[in-house]
Amino acid sequence: MPKELFYQLNIDKRNRIINAGLSEFVQHSYNEASTNSIVKKASIGKGSLFKYFVNKEELYFYILDYVIDDFVKDLKDELPKLKGGIFQFILTYAEAEFNWYIENIDKYNLIKRAFNDDNSSIYNKTVERYKLTGSSFYNKIMECAEIPESKWEKERVLNIIKWVLEGLNEKFIKEADQYTNINDIKDRYMEELRKYVEILKKGLYY
Repeated sequence: MPKELFYQLNIDKRNRIINAGLSEFVQHSYNEASTNSIVKKASIGKGSLFKYFVNKEELYFYILDYVIDDFVKDLKDELPKLKGGIFQFILTYAEAEFNWYIENIDKYNLIKRAFNDDNSSIYNKTVERYKLTGSSFYNKIMECAEIPESKWEKERVLNIIKWVLEGLNEKFIKEADQYTNINDIKDRYMEELRKYVEILKKGLYY
């Protein structure tokens, strides 16, 4: 949480600091990111950044919170517009999520870097910090989808769907750098997701 003085800044200066931090953490890992570079990009005095944040870690998580809050808000606004049964809903939602990434490429790149396991302590703190956010958002998605009766218990069905999606998402975060641009990632992800959806349909409902 930033110091109170940060919130007393005018909106332009606050945005300069946020955008400078976002740019630096997108371009460099947490350990390699430079607060000196951030203050230069933000056009603020060298010592003033730490009048607003206790340290680099606090700044990092403030910016990551800012990005993830933006992501969750925008996608939650999309959920009521999505219709259909659970599997069509998953496909349509995935399309909407990738469209958000494409429209917010720097924010996407920060999320991708933050949740790519690099065995660092900051990665472990990141996973711990946002695990409840991820679960809550997943539950919200499931609430909005139409879930037909299955031969299996509903809770078990939802857990299986969740595990498949989590595993696929983790796989693509790890492999994202293999693709030249996000549209290539989207095409490949959607292709894989459709295959898993067909397997889940046949296993859970046919």
